[in-house]
Amino acid sequence: MRFPTGAGRIAAAAVGIPRTSVEGVGSERVMDAARHLGLEVELVERPAADSLEGAAALLGLDPASIVKSLVVARSDGTFLFALVPGDRQIAWAKLRAAVGVNKLRLPSAEEALGATGYERGTITPLGSSTAWPVFADERITGRIAMGAGAHGMSAFVEADALLKALDATVADITA
Repeated sequence: MRFPTGAGRIAAAAVGIPRTSVEGVGSERVMDAARHLGLEVELVERPAADSLEGAAALLGLDPASIVKSLVVARSDGTFLFALVPGDRQIAWAKLRAAVGVNKLRLPSAEEALGATGYERGTITPLGSSTAWPVFADERITGRIAMGAGAHGMSAFVEADALLKALDATVADITA
């Protein structure tokens, strides 16, 4: 897998991961980043799901325990991650206030792939091709499941450890 020129090096330098790992399979990038950050992450293979609710049912979880990693574009061309419980949506006014900007938007699938190296449905800040800032909803607690860099995979991690490792800004950003 190849990323825009230099993107792999930037992310690798940001978290100290060898460039070859950043360019590897998505779930391998997730695990490399987790090891570097000292996070205990469990990857679980699951059948394909057509919705977040379907994935929750397959994993035996409440939808709130699945955290969506959303890529959000700023007007200056940079991005951020918004971590949102599966049963909630971004409250745009709240997120803009937390970020300190007037405009934010969801990028196209192609833009999200270019910004993270992950396809929609697999996105996670762990092992992203660029280490974008992370904003997490304050309701994210306990053991959670999230994207694992590959379709049909979920990453389980303790929320507090994840948010600390990612130096996330935790705020009320959902409705």
